[in-house]
Amino acid sequence: MSDLDKLLSEIRVCKVCEFADKPMPHSPRPVVVGTKKSRIRIIGQAPGTRVHASGIPFDDPSGDRLRNWLGVSKKQFYNPDLFSITPMGFCFPGLDTKGGDLPPRNECAPLWQDKLTDGLKNVELTLLVGQYAQKKYLGKRRQRNLTETVRHWRDYGPDVIPLPHPSWRNNAWIKKNMWFNEVLEALKTRIVELTER
Repeated sequence: MSDLDKLLSEIRVCKVCEFADKPMPHSPRPVVVGTKKSRIRIIGQAPGTRVHASGIPFDDPSGDRLRNWLGVSKKQFYNPDLFSITPMGFCFPGLDTKGGDLPPRNECAPLWQDKLTDGLKNVELTLLVGQYAQKKYLGKRRQRNLTETVRHWRDYGPDVIPLPHPSWRNNAWIKKNMWFNEVLEALKTRIVELTER
């Protein structure tokens, strides 16, 4: 068993949030995917209700949209030698009073993200999906908000692309920011380079 396999096994049984000052309203079910061969890393927010139920990352309409953005099939997307999926929070954090997902738990990222970065040595492209991943991985290089961060995607080099979350809640954002289509065209080209060689 490789060091990465051991790390993924540790994450999959993690229950640190059960012992937090404010535990989750349900049992933890960490969702993480990857192998030492993974070429593309997707760092999103945290699983939603459907993913919590199935244990399969992006097993929901957001996943359908993300796969469309990437121009890949489900078979490609769920090939861990191609895609690792390592969200900022590995468990569904619960819902807020308006029915939206709560932010990722604060316990996950400090425990696991740097170790995953060290373990996923063959990753050539990292997709930072949403503001939580962008804050962690871009730090002071981030722009003043998500829109400007995504608009300046070229500033982060060919190995990192920031994206909005593919949730239906961002439909208005996508319609308003037509320039995002240019980001998606470049993204699909890069994905083809990495998945078809």
